[in-house]
Amino acid sequence: MAIEYRCCGAGFWVHLGIITFLVTFAGLMSGLTLGLMSLSLVDLEVLAKSGTPTDRKYAEKILPVVRRQHLLLCTLLICNAAAMEALPIVLDSLVTAWGAILISVTLILLFGEIIPQAVCSRYGLAVGAAVAPVVRVLVLICFPVAYPISKLLDFLLGEGHEALFRRAELKTLVDLHGNEAGKGGELTRDETTIIAGALELTEKTASDAMTPISETFAVDINAKLDSDMRKMILEKGHSRIPVYYEQPRNIIGLILVKNLLAIHPGDDVLVKNVTIRKIPRVPESMPLYDILNEFQKGHSHMAVVVRECNDKEHSAADHQNEANKPVQ
Repeated sequence: MAIEYRCCGAGFWVHLGIITFLVTFAGLMSGLTLGLMSLSLVDLEVLAKSGTPTDRKYAEKILPVVRRQHLLLCTLLICNAAAMEALPIVLDSLVTAWGAILISVTLILLFGEIIPQAVCSRYGLAVGAAVAPVVRVLVLICFPVAYPISKLLDFLLGEGHEALFRRAELKTLVDLHGNEAGKGGELTRDETTIIAGALELTEKTASDAMTPISETFAVDINAKLDSDMRKMILEKGHSRIPVYYEQPRNIIGLILVKNLLAIHPGDDVLVKNVTIRKIPRVPESMPLYDILNEFQKGHSHMAVVVRECNDKEHSAADHQNEANKPVQ
């Protein structure tokens, strides 16, 4: 009769309810430790500003909670440890000591660690936003113990854990998005190429992007714009053609191909009789960003790269035909 009362009486159900609460609470704390602490402030700020409407709402609720990361971490771990330590004590009143240990370990491992962390690793944003008010209360409750520990961690490890990508890491991330373009990724291969090229501009100079003069199509200033010459120019497909004097390395300017449309096909006009525009010269060590800024002013879309040692023209480029290379 005593055993039957112990298993089926009111005290049994009270203990069972407490056990259920402790396992659930421990699992929630364990899941939140993984879910919330894996979300950096940078990730949350990005979601809060440019995420989907649902993600924005979630991120705005979570941001105030996770700003003091060490305080949040200490609170979650203290609550989790308290629940796991209390569970064997409650179980001990229902079963033997070894049974309490075995059951508590099983419950904590399955329902307090594995399942909650699996769920929160996938839906951590939604779960964190849903229980954000509860976490705020727990922070206040554990504040006397958690705050000194968090300040010690701030002193030893630093307060901020912003995971900002370096330029090379960001380029790799963009490349990964491009590789996943055919699998539902939102960036196309062309978009990733443009982004990667922009990230490389600060490290690239004119000498890295130029086209050697030997590979550049140019015309002599004294050449005739006969039918053969015009056909060759059209076949090249460039909008601007460098003009040189006597030798290809002596670039003196450029002509716009569209200006040749006004010339009568039967006239053999010399190149020097066509409007020749000035072409800027830039040193080979000039950063591509600076060259791009000069091009954006509209004065020219082509430049001659000059060797700084002997000041000889080295190459020329058509920026309009190669948008991702300010200098060819």
